[in-house]
Amino acid sequence: MGDGAATLEVREKCYRCYRPKSSCMCSSVRPISTRTKFVVLMHPKEFKKIKNGTGHLTHLSLNNSELHIDIDFSRHRRINELIDDPSNNCYLLYPSKKSILLNENSIIDDEKETVVFILDATWDISKKMLRMSENLQQLPHISFEHTRTSQFEIKQQPADYCLSTIESTLCVLELLEANADEQIGEQGLNAFLDPFKAMIRYQQSCIDDSGIGYKNSVRFKRRRPNTH
Repeated sequence: MGDGAATLEVREKCYRCYRPKSSCMCSSVRPISTRTKFVVLMHPKEFKKIKNGTGHLTHLSLNNSELHIDIDFSRHRRINELIDDPSNNCYLLYPSKKSILLNENSIIDDEKETVVFILDATWDISKKMLRMSENLQQLPHISFEHTRTSQFEIKQQPADYCLSTIESTLCVLELLEANADEQIGEQGLNAFLDPFKAMIRYQQSCIDDSGIGYKNSVRFKRRRPNTH
């Protein structure tokens, strides 16, 4: 490179949480064990994010979990293995008219392993992933009712009821616990969002250091509703 050429700064990455090492959240992760297996289906765009994706944090926080990256999972070998295994009861976390409401129903079968698939993407992209993935379309849906407002203060959600992947997973865990389908304990549930909260604090500190201010940053994001 000649004199005056721009030099690109290469930021070291943590290959557990896939964030820059300077903002690694692994020290805040307290993994919990569950009877239920959770499978995070991450869109490639989410995988490329380094600032505010919560799919990796969700996976790291659950010992009994897997994470797979794709758009169309129809021919995904591991996903089809899980779905076709007769010892599994598989569900997709997705709100629909026919979804099983966890507030009122138990989904645990003592003779089979419960597997919950979670789409990790924006709402519009999640719908596209489901349209393309014929195997996922066959799964019964589960959903929940909640009064919780997302703590994702640094990101504009499309609606008040929308939650991040890790927040939605916590809602599922709390309802499974309430139905006596899980025995996680209050301490484990209370600490589940710790890496998420640490990420929010870090992002807010970056905004404060930049001099933009939190309110101005949020206002800027509202002008760009397609930004996740």
